[in-house]
Amino acid sequence: MTDNSSPDARGAAPLRLGTRRSKLAMAQSGLVAEAVREVTGRAVELVEITTYGDTSREHLAQIGGTGVFVAALREALLRGEVDFAVHSLKDLPTSQPDDLVLAAVPQREDPRDALVARDGLTFEQLPDGARIGTGSPRRMAQLNAYARSHGLRIETVPIRGNVDTRIGFVRDGKLDAVVLAAAGLSRLGRTGEVTDFLPVDTVLPAPGQGALAIECAASSADLAAALAELDDPYTRVAVTAERALLAALEAGCSAPVGALADLLADGQVVNELRLRGVVGTTDGSSLVQLSTTGPVPTSHDDAAALGRELASEMLAKGAAGLMGERAL
Repeated sequence: MTDNSSPDARGAAPLRLGTRRSKLAMAQSGLVAEAVREVTGRAVELVEITTYGDTSREHLAQIGGTGVFVAALREALLRGEVDFAVHSLKDLPTSQPDDLVLAAVPQREDPRDALVARDGLTFEQLPDGARIGTGSPRRMAQLNAYARSHGLRIETVPIRGNVDTRIGFVRDGKLDAVVLAAAGLSRLGRTGEVTDFLPVDTVLPAPGQGALAIECAASSADLAAALAELDDPYTRVAVTAERALLAALEAGCSAPVGALADLLADGQVVNELRLRGVVGTTDGSSLVQLSTTGPVPTSHDDAAALGRELASEMLAKGAAGLMGERAL
């Protein structure tokens, strides 16, 4: 670990951390900034960057998926305007540019989706015909599939906006509920507004949901090595498998694909990894959901192979036909 008391660490210029401007992005980046200060002994300043995804009012699926939140940050890295950047991992495209390195994936937050509903209602308590807002085709597909299989009638409504805007639709009575990532609400200190955490057996999260990605230029070897101290190997293995599944399906970040890798323990010893994947039509009429379990991967290649194998099985079951236009 870096000696925080060294003269070089104290005297060096502040590290510049590129972040989106939203409250959630700033909260996430603030947590990472503090951790980086601890391992490097250097000051960290946040550099706010506006992305196309922040300014466009179109639905994510229409503007290229959640990767639109990443491009401006990566461009700032490559131009040397910032030293490293923090992303929500689920926003990262699955292909990694050669000139950038994913230096660290810190320990994952709660990967589940969370319901914020009027009158403190849980999902099961929502009234017949309840209107549920979400910007995610993945959530729509699984919520509608669950409702169909349990004789419930709901309407999923596409929405955009930050956390305040989305929860505001419920407060204003425009929607009965909205679904958001539990991790984001936790990092904002707003889990008290959650009325129900959706079990992953009901709604599988997006690949990488709940995890952060810390990225820097591949040429910044010393910085990459310092940032690597924040990496959590179990989280890294899990999200690698999930993202490999997404990539093998040739699906973009906004496709109706869910995936979650669980580390299974026998007592105190983690010895297996279970990977679950789902693809469905947004109306919930068709769903392909499969899982596989194997030894905990010991390398990036092994974790990626697990994801590709499950994707191959899902494609054999007809997953490709459920995703609409596939990302190339």
